[in-house]
Order: sequence, then C-alpha cells, then structure tokens
Amino acid sequence: MTVRDDAPAGRRRRRRIGGRVPAALLLPAVLGLAFLVLPLVGLLLRTPWGDLAGRLAEPGVLTALRLSLVTASAATGVCLVLGVPLAWLLARVEFPGRRLVRALVTVPLVLPPVVGGVALLLVLGRRGLLGGWLDSTFGITLPFSTAGVVVAEAFVAMPFLVIAVEGALRGADTRYEEAAATLGAGRWTTFARVTLPLVAPGIAAGAVLCWARALGEFGATITFAGNFPGRTQTMPLAVYLALETDLDAAVVLSLVLLTVSVAILAGLRDRWLTSP
Repeated sequence: MTVRDDAPAGRRRRRRIGGRVPAALLLPAVLGLAFLVLPLVGLLLRTPWGDLAGRLAEPGVLTALRLSLVTASAATGVCLVLGVPLAWLLARVEFPGRRLVRALVTVPLVLPPVVGGVALLLVLGRRGLLGGWLDSTFGITLPFSTAGVVVAEAFVAMPFLVIAVEGALRGADTRYEEAAATLGAGRWTTFARVTLPLVAPGIAAGAVLCWARALGEFGATITFAGNFPGRTQTMPLAVYLALETDLDAAVVLSLVLLTVSVAILAGLRDRWLTSP
C-alpha cells in the first residue's frame, strides 16, 4: 500500500533541508534566538502579576496610555496622507534624483531618534527655520505640545509606511491601471478606484507598522516635545520616568507595550509578512 504525500513540494523541500542543518549553524542560531527572547522572558518573570490590575488602573498609567494611543493614531493618519502619495511618486514616476529622494526618505530609519528631535527643533522650534514663521503668523507652537508629539512620531514612523506601500506598488500588476486609462478613466480616478484597492494590503501593513513605531517612539519625542504628564508624556516616556523611582511600574508599562507589539506582529505575520 502506497502512502500519498499531499504536502506541497516547497514544504517537503523545506522539511528535507531542515533535517540536515549543520551544528555550526544551529548553535549560533539558538544563541541568537536566546539573546532576543530571554530579555522578554525576564520581563514577564519580573512582572508583579498580583497587583497588575491595580497598577494598570492608576491615573498616570491610563493617561499615558490614552495619550500614546491618540498621538500614534494621529501620527499614522499624517503618514497616510503624506506617505502614500510619496510612495506612489517613488514607485511610478521617473525623475532626476529619485534614488537620492528615496535615500532621504529612509534616513529616519537609521538616524538616532534624539538627532531627529534636535533637527525638528531647529526647523519647527520658535527660532527654527519654519517655527518662527508659524508662531508669528498663525500662533502655532509645536515644541513641547501634544501636536509636537504627533510631529515627532510621524517623522520617525513615516519611512515604514513609504517602504511598505512602495514595495506593494512595485509588485502590483500595472495592466489594470493601463486598462482603466484605456477606458477613459482619469489619473485620479485610476489611482482611487484601481491602484489603491490593488495595494490595500500593503497600505494596511505599512499603516500598522507605522502605528507601532509611533507608539514606541522615545528619543525624538522627549527631545522635541518634552516629558510633561498629560500633555506629552507617552508610554515610553512614562517607562523612562518610572524606571528611576518605581521599577514595578516601569515593568508594568513595558509589559503593555510588549503586548501591543506582539499582537501587531502576530496579526501581520499570516497576512502580509510571510512568503509562500
């Protein structure tokens, strides 16, 4: 009697390769996994589970959490409005200096966040290149305000959205857009009715990653917006402050951020982050 193997060829091939992993690769891989996972395990072991609910209900924690959710969502909205057109420009339009523009867009990924906060101060501060004009003309002061938190988070998070959407646009089949143009659809109609639905999963994935990055932003926020409870003190800043006075409170706040991060990555993995 012959046993039929219905597993896909790719899965059988990965199974066979996995059975021949050399020890010289397996040991560093295990050490690398332990290096990444053990700190998280330590955080879970150190969490004061007995009074966890009480600490989460503290006014300071709820205020910081609420502010983080609001500012991260607002920053993601700003990134969607500005980042999706920018990604489309990089993916679909040939223009001189496109590689330089793409490199500049990705600079916040590698730039130390504190440096980004200093750069924002020099541009949008009261004596900055644009900040002085905004203050004198419209009475808008961004540094050390809740709006400043949104600006700082959007600055560091937008590259995640642009990269994801640009990749989705480059992978999309342009024949649908060409067919819409042939049928008389204008550029905006084609973009809104054809292009956006085609790359919707990429936009969603980029938006979620952008939101998660904004939620965890620290350096640019504390430099540009400060650390004022109820106004600019987000969850990462609250963790930093609690670490100096109450370790258990810092652990609880860190656990909240860890839970959100794991939930986001788990939700993204099956839909957008795995390859066939």
